[in-house]
Amino acid sequence: MPICTALILAAGRGSRFGGLLPKQYALLGAQPVLGRTLAALRAAPGIDRIQVVIAAGDEARYRTAAADFDLPPPILGGPSRQLSVLNGLEALATEAPDLVAIHDAARPFVRAADIAACLKAVAASGVDGAVLGIPLADTLKRVTRGATISETVPRDNLWRAQTPQIFRFASLLRAHRDAAALGASETTALTDDAAVAERAGLKVVMVAGSGDNTKITTTEDLQRVSTMETRTAFGFDVHGFAPGNAVMLGGVSIPHNHALGGHSDADVGLHALTDAILGTIGAGDIGFHFPPSDPQWRGVSSDRFLKHALGLLAERGGRVIHLDLTLICEAPRIGPHREAMVDSIARIAGIGRDRVSVKATTTEGLGFTGRREGIAAQAVATVEVPRS
Repeated sequence: MPICTALILAAGRGSRFGGLLPKQYALLGAQPVLGRTLAALRAAPGIDRIQVVIAAGDEARYRTAAADFDLPPPILGGPSRQLSVLNGLEALATEAPDLVAIHDAARPFVRAADIAACLKAVAASGVDGAVLGIPLADTLKRVTRGATISETVPRDNLWRAQTPQIFRFASLLRAHRDAAALGASETTALTDDAAVAERAGLKVVMVAGSGDNTKITTTEDLQRVSTMETRTAFGFDVHGFAPGNAVMLGGVSIPHNHALGGHSDADVGLHALTDAILGTIGAGDIGFHFPPSDPQWRGVSSDRFLKHALGLLAERGGRVIHLDLTLICEAPRIGPHREAMVDSIARIAGIGRDRVSVKATTTEGLGFTGRREGIAAQAVATVEVPRS
């Protein structure tokens, strides 16, 4: 697998933020924004190392924000974003990674699944870089200095670029070295690394990101994301055994002398998690969204149900904090497959493995699970959503 280093840009002064501190050091809940961002990147599979670029004079603030992370010493940035990135790349050049992921310190809600999609896109033949982004949905207007609308701008094929922006390291380093030779006015126009790469003739592709990967730019942005409330909901599901040679649990096929019968692929674990997520936003249950009587769901992979519930949560501005799943059965043995289920659920939910718990227990021979007639699952979902 290619080695990827995340280069976190925390050298900006946040002129639009307007607070007493640069936005990356402002508190989001009880933790600095930068600390939240570092946690998100550390939890992302495929990110092997993290390096932070800071402004001179911010060393003490950085130590506080990064106290819980074992990171190399920070790199000092330059007078512009482009030069800050170049300083970071030059510092990495002696032990150059295969890929580098440039990420804004003020984007603390990036999802691991979106990072993985970006990494996958860069791996394609002939691609030099990949950028997370969102297609524009709003109508665009061009206005004059007097705020008079002069025209409507077609929004076809227009996207809002996010970070991380992931590139082949050697190609991006060359592009930034070339850009550094430009005049100050020209480098100021290079507002992100994709622009630097485009100028160098590199092939960069856009990867669909998610709306919750917002950038904190103003104090109002920080207030909005700070007014979140934590919600917890419970999910429970049962499926009986049916003829077959494997059961689906937590998105993993486990060899067994029976299958599970019922809705879709009858993944009792993902069904319980789906109900728990739906419960956090008062969106009914799995049967409401995917009626068992509807033949289109027969045999369908249950990750579709969980992704649907997660999508509804994201639409409301929420995000998953933790998922806890307990499987109740005498057989099959869960232990040998626990880690694979954690990986599967984390991948589906776009969160780190440390935010997923999978446990197993028996009923000591009592009840239908004790008689080996089926499997039960209970799940607890903890999420954050905007306070209404």
